[in-house]
Amino acid sequence: MSPTPTYDQLAATWTRMHHFGHLQSIAGWDQAANMPPRGNEARAAAMAEMAALLHRMSTAPELPGQLGQAAQEPLSALQRANLREMRRQWQAANALPSSLVERQQIAGARCEHAWRTQRPANDWAGFLENFRPLLALAREEAALLAAQTGLSKYDALMDRFEPGMTSAQVDRVFGEVRRWLPDLIRQVRERQAGRPPIEPVGPFPLPQQRALCEQVMRLLGFDFEAGRLDVSTHPFCGGVPEDVRMTTRFREDDFLGSLMGTVHETGHGRYEQNLPREVLGQPVAHARSMALHESQSLSFEMQLGSHPGFVARLAPLVAQAFGAQPAFEPANLQRLLTRVKPGLIRVDADEVTYPAHVILRYEIERPLIEGEIEPEDIPALWDAKMQELLGLDTRGNFKDGALQDVHWPSGLFGYFPCYSLGAMYAAQWFAAMRRAMPDLDARIAAGELEAVFGWLREHIWLQGSRWTTDELALRASGEVLNPAHFKAHLEARYLG
Repeated sequence: MSPTPTYDQLAATWTRMHHFGHLQSIAGWDQAANMPPRGNEARAAAMAEMAALLHRMSTAPELPGQLGQAAQEPLSALQRANLREMRRQWQAANALPSSLVERQQIAGARCEHAWRTQRPANDWAGFLENFRPLLALAREEAALLAAQTGLSKYDALMDRFEPGMTSAQVDRVFGEVRRWLPDLIRQVRERQAGRPPIEPVGPFPLPQQRALCEQVMRLLGFDFEAGRLDVSTHPFCGGVPEDVRMTTRFREDDFLGSLMGTVHETGHGRYEQNLPREVLGQPVAHARSMALHESQSLSFEMQLGSHPGFVARLAPLVAQAFGAQPAFEPANLQRLLTRVKPGLIRVDADEVTYPAHVILRYEIERPLIEGEIEPEDIPALWDAKMQELLGLDTRGNFKDGALQDVHWPSGLFGYFPCYSLGAMYAAQWFAAMRRAMPDLDARIAAGELEAVFGWLREHIWLQGSRWTTDELALRASGEVLNPAHFKAHLEARYLG
């Protein structure tokens, strides 16, 4: 007889929820990648039903007693970590009524689906019709979570993605970046002005782009027996560790956007494919946080993908795909990938200007959730902050302004800080790698990418949610999040 019968019952419940979540995730991927437009209302209703089912399972009346009883059983350290994560999920779910979860699912699906056509039409007024009720539900959720946790409303939403992180910490970190970023952008642009890169000459046929993306995914170790690449309006990585669904988007006049977007999503995909299999289906096998998830995508896209040693191996693959031209020479391709140029679109931004895009969104969505501003205020705030941070004029351009991201139309408030926190963690991981492997850069240049993957697998991927974020960072790098590594990385790459 098992010495941990109550814990075993809980583990079985969470495994069952993982199976339902598997189906929900694949349905969500299909909604973004394959579903015909007229299927949206039915799909939204079906996914709302699944969300309500999972919510009922995670708020079952017997769970509090089982969680308490399991804590008295002789659990291993890993089981206790899993129980901690179960309790955390249970507490978050119990703060919300099932009816709210279901209404959010439907409102989010409706708003996101309409956004797909409203964005290209520059239709801010039409967007607001679906966005207002979605925001009202997000504020309702934030108030309920805040009442339970004692956090502010925005912090309660951010805690879903980044456990333990607060807006006070984000304000401090982003405040530091705000102080040094404008001058760094100016210095780098002045330095690069004297040697502009040669522009690639298109068109770049989409079948060749897709083949190149899949070739690079294989180079980066993605397992196509446990995942696939498709196309969606907004690139993402979804599915489950057993079946990772990645998407990208293609433009015939630009191959670098799809290629580096795919490299980015491959970092997410490899993290998912390498989460601890012995406890798959349990909360402890989940990625620890979204900043850590973004640290993997940015480790692949920025730290590794724009590394001169990796670019030298990438260049012949690009020439093979599209035919040789001067723009594809390694040194020029490196200049293309590290060109710093303020632009309107976050997902196309270089790594130096990218934090400005994240800071802008954070400084809008936090007061939006707290009720300090309303949706009608967003365009003017966006225009002012884009001018302040990047010197760009977005007046009247909603398509390339506040309508450009899928997050707000989907109700994902509190996620944006994770992108720049992830860039900071990625720089910290590579600093730790270089301390452990002083010849890391030479090994990357020689194509020994397993040096990177092996370190990430041991210190990040296989750890799942066993540790809190701070403890995982301490174990991996010897310190909690330290933004100084990010600044040092940018200065070394762009001014060194």
